[in-house]
Amino acid sequence: MTFLAGVIPAEHASGHILILPSTNGPVTVSELAAAWFSDIEWLREPSRTSGARRVAGARFRGMAQPDTIVPGVMRLGEEHVATGPFEVGEVHLAELKVSATKAEAYAVTRSDGLRDVRGAAPSSYDDRDGIARTFPHALPQGEELRIVQWMVAAARKSGGAVLADGRQVLLPDAAGSVNLALYAAHPLMSGDVLPMLRSLIATADVSAEQTTPDGSPRYTLAGSTAYDGAIVVDVERVDRVPRALGTLDWRSYGPFAYRIGWLPADPYELELEHVPGLHAIARARMRVSLARLAVALQSRIGGVLVDDGGFIAAPEELDGRNDPTGGGAPGSRAWV
Repeated sequence: MTFLAGVIPAEHASGHILILPSTNGPVTVSELAAAWFSDIEWLREPSRTSGARRVAGARFRGMAQPDTIVPGVMRLGEEHVATGPFEVGEVHLAELKVSATKAEAYAVTRSDGLRDVRGAAPSSYDDRDGIARTFPHALPQGEELRIVQWMVAAARKSGGAVLADGRQVLLPDAAGSVNLALYAAHPLMSGDVLPMLRSLIATADVSAEQTTPDGSPRYTLAGSTAYDGAIVVDVERVDRVPRALGTLDWRSYGPFAYRIGWLPADPYELELEHVPGLHAIARARMRVSLARLAVALQSRIGGVLVDDGGFIAAPEELDGRNDPTGGGAPGSRAWV
């Protein structure tokens, strides 16, 4: 099936297409790209033609020409460019099963016009992003693979979609993003964080603890449940922070990482594109719990939250996770 016919110009139609709903917040494609790539740059920025002038000709008298977007070109890595945006309307989005009324599409191709050289066929077709399923005969490699992974992560973040090679649809589940990490300037001892975790899982405890040579705390907290798996909190001082934080003032975050993760009863299910129903139920509950723990930590020591896609988690995103009507699950505690 041909998607986005008439939307993506023919010269870009066989590239990888990223569809970003434009109704889900102010995150721009350049911000998403900057979270993964260090050398992005608009070679030609997008612009809009003015809709003020009227169409010439007697039969069009009184009709004004609407504004149109002139796509830009953004360097993405060393060998690729992203061209866009191209406006996508509700009809095309419905065909892709994207829940939005409008979106912007970006086509990613090689900057030299050639095709990427791909590797061998995948040895397994089970992966969270569905990449092996999408490329059953030859997997992308190197920069192309990283770009496809970034596009899937960006689509998961925004509720959008990816058209691999312009035709294979990838619809990552936004609810699959569970884990969070807080980067802050202030270290908390395990005795300060443990009560926060115990407010969600009463049996939580310290599973490992030590002091590093520079005097910084390093510890792991874990709380297990009978049905929903476990919440694990790893705290340490780090030498490197996610690339996404590089766009912020350094005083907004710090070197202490509080990584909050979910470990389901069957960890293998984390690698599945389509998870069993019981996994999805447990994940929904734990997604709420992890978000509430992250917000509690941030409220106490500040810092910046980063999601498991490597993107900054905005306050409204955390509010959505905490809202039972917005994709979370009722109740503030895991099923113990």
